[in-house]
Amino acid sequence: RHEVKNINPYLVDAPNIVITSRRQPLCEIPEIGICNKPIDGGYYIFTDEEKREFLKIEPEAKNLFREYLGAREFLNGDRRWILWLGETSPSVLKSLPNVLDRINKVKKYRHASKSKLTNELAQKPTRFHVENIPTYTYVVIPETSSERRYYIPIGFVGKNVVTSNSMKIVPNATLYHFGVLESMMHMAWMRAVCGRFESRYRYSKDIVYNNFPWPDNPSSEKVEKIEKAAGDILTIRAKYHDSTLADLYDPLTMPADLLKAHQKLDKAVDNCYNARMKFATEADRLEYLFEKYEELVQKHNKNI
Repeated sequence: RHEVKNINPYLVDAPNIVITSRRQPLCEIPEIGICNKPIDGGYYIFTDEEKREFLKIEPEAKNLFREYLGAREFLNGDRRWILWLGETSPSVLKSLPNVLDRINKVKKYRHASKSKLTNELAQKPTRFHVENIPTYTYVVIPETSSERRYYIPIGFVGKNVVTSNSMKIVPNATLYHFGVLESMMHMAWMRAVCGRFESRYRYSKDIVYNNFPWPDNPSSEKVEKIEKAAGDILTIRAKYHDSTLADLYDPLTMPADLLKAHQKLDKAVDNCYNARMKFATEADRLEYLFEKYEELVQKHNKNI
């Protein structure tokens, strides 16, 4: 039993606040975006075996393939590939009959759709419906993740990777941003306000990310501590190269050194918010974050 001053809609001892959809981040942070949505009927997507068989008959298409990363591949280590043709010249495409066949099948698939938007996309069969492919390393967040995990596995991926629309993307995120997003402070916020797919966490752009109260102007020393702790997490993950992120973040199999590194990161991030508070429980974190959110919203509304 706990005596509380108020119980808000999120069952937290905090002001009566309802988190609403926000198109831009409440704080000055990199914008988050949705990833690629081909609407291709599956004709541009390949497994390892399908890619090998395709290249046996059309080896000249090798450079048109890019790794295709969705939440399943990111978390479970599966591999898929996608034909990315949007920047390929017509003369090259005309020299590849099996690629042309795929383009034609995508065109027919889109024409056959009952969606007017998909029908219109048939005029551009080599392009995706949504295209978001940074030319540098970037941060990705799986849209759906198991509710059993203490932390949603978040990571960096390379510039040649095409991410699917089952991921969220933060193109300009630094190691500091990665550290805050991977911290227990952000996880507590996510668990309180996110939607659910069945019982799994459903990470959203407009509710979770854009409304999250980030630390106020942390000192360079505090930022460096977060970056160091975040870098340690990535180093430890790499050490377990034979394990998937799903293995590493399962509460039953999470390595002790990885958990310890996360706890070190949590402490560094907590210190950016309030060095005097211990945040002993998730309720402590949420009470603080909701109060912080209310302050930020009031400040934001005054500046409009």
